[in-house]
Amino acid sequence: MSVGFTSSVDTDEGAVSTIRRGLAAAPVLRNGLWITFLLAALGSAGRVVVPILIQQAIDKGIVGQATGEGVDVAVVVRLAAVGTVAVLISGVAFRQASYRLSVRSERALYDLRERLIGHIHRLSLADHGEERRGGLVARVTSDIETLAQFFQWGGMSWMRNSALMVIVSIVMLAYDPLLSCVAFVVAFPLAIVLRAVQHRLVVAHGEARERNGEMLGAIAEVVSGAASIRAYGAGEHMSGIVREATDRKARQQIRAAWYGAFLFPSGEVFSVFTVSAVVVVGVWRGDAGGLTAGAVVGFIFLTYRFLEPISEFTEIIDQTQTAVAGLRRVLSVLDMPVGPPAPAEPVSLPAGSLDIDIDDVTFRYPNAAVDVLRDVSIAIPAGQQVAMVGATGSGKSTLGRLVARFADPTDGRISLGGVDLTEADPGELRRRLVVVSQEPFLFDDTILANIGFARPEKSADEIAAVIADLGATEWIDALDDGIHTRVGERGDGLSAGERQLIALVRAGLADPDVLILDEATSSVDALTEVRIARALERLASGRTTIAIAHRLSTAARADRVLVLEDGVLVEDGHHDDLVAADGVYRRLHDAWISATSV
Repeated sequence: MSVGFTSSVDTDEGAVSTIRRGLAAAPVLRNGLWITFLLAALGSAGRVVVPILIQQAIDKGIVGQATGEGVDVAVVVRLAAVGTVAVLISGVAFRQASYRLSVRSERALYDLRERLIGHIHRLSLADHGEERRGGLVARVTSDIETLAQFFQWGGMSWMRNSALMVIVSIVMLAYDPLLSCVAFVVAFPLAIVLRAVQHRLVVAHGEARERNGEMLGAIAEVVSGAASIRAYGAGEHMSGIVREATDRKARQQIRAAWYGAFLFPSGEVFSVFTVSAVVVVGVWRGDAGGLTAGAVVGFIFLTYRFLEPISEFTEIIDQTQTAVAGLRRVLSVLDMPVGPPAPAEPVSLPAGSLDIDIDDVTFRYPNAAVDVLRDVSIAIPAGQQVAMVGATGSGKSTLGRLVARFADPTDGRISLGGVDLTEADPGELRRRLVVVSQEPFLFDDTILANIGFARPEKSADEIAAVIADLGATEWIDALDDGIHTRVGERGDGLSAGERQLIALVRAGLADPDVLILDEATSSVDALTEVRIARALERLASGRTTIAIAHRLSTAARADRVLVLEDGVLVEDGHHDDLVAADGVYRRLHDAWISATSV
């Protein structure tokens, strides 16, 4: 049954269209689906055999012996044997259909999770900024889980009951078209009721899934920011935010449950009306209508068989709409265009050191009113170490992201080794260009694992050699468990400087040709900065390096300094020359000297 859907995800797409797109996204589930349906139909046919056998037993085994000969036991036994075989075949068919659907659904959900995670990793940074982590996590976890719960019962129920209704309808029409029409006409208003409630139910469940994502996002932020919350005594305030998100989710879920609770008694009420109408009309017609006693009894049983799926539909529609809402949210992620897109014919980067050419680049974030960068042109020779400075919001971090091809320029081009980044092989680009961010992400594992994930093929000895080369051996050996020390979730067991050192060693293990350091020393103490500076000097040696920095001590060590202001390159030169000039860099330098001398 097709239903409309209204939600914040998609207000135009119906449930059938969503399911069709879901099957297209999960080919494992679609393959062989018709065989599963035929097995379910065979199982349903077995349930129709019993009313027919009851009719035969009454007419031939009981009523047919009314002359005084008694019950024809042989006829009844034969019919019972046929019924037993039919029930056994039905049970085996149902088992096979259920097993096939379970296996294929689990494989399909596995593939869907894999596709979701891979797709999320390929989204642009702008998309990640617009989507809260909790929302994306909810789509990979709870939304997929609603589909798993549906397949455990709802999917098989739809197949079994759909087949049963079709088969029973055909048999009822064969028995008596008039009684069949009575049953269909009395039961038809239920379809109208279901359609009206279903529309509201799918909207309610779509909103409930949205509120669930908001709740998970709020909880994730409170858990991740526990230290800051405690430091500022903001527990009650943040708990209030979580309570509000949880309350909105609960109220929306209750609203959906209210509509769902309306469905079940509706099916029961119409079942009573339909059976009563069939009994009255059947008895009224009697033998004059050509119906034997067995046929009337058998038809009543068939009516119950016809109504069973309708009653069960009222139960599974609620679960189905939850699953459709979850599927629509999952597909909405897969519908998001990946960014930047992979080139149709990737071009390999040249061997050896790589130069960077930024040619008349302009960039504006989606839905933004102004350009973040405007007409920036920079040529960085291979092996040169460049510092990029500027006030907050000047566009320096954005330019670094464009060079790393986390996004593409709105206008202009950026090339690496003479190859336009839009044409460069993405895999090779990630191997030969590494970004070390201001707040590097560490997994809840050992130092060894956090360094080694950059190049899983590297041995522990090779990792130890990189650690020694960057001068971090003494620090790591001083830890309780050395290189096997666990860093805690997001590296919370380490200081900011220690996390940064691990990130630098990780970059050293990757051995890139181009290194981008995004505020790599902005959140560490002076002593740690010295240690990091030594590691940076060794890491940057022989590599094309862009260091995005607030601390101008980094700029003082660079071969060249680029100064950005309001998205425009305003100065370009050596640290000493720019300090001597009365320009933007001189003002930044003076302000930095004043701040550090306090």
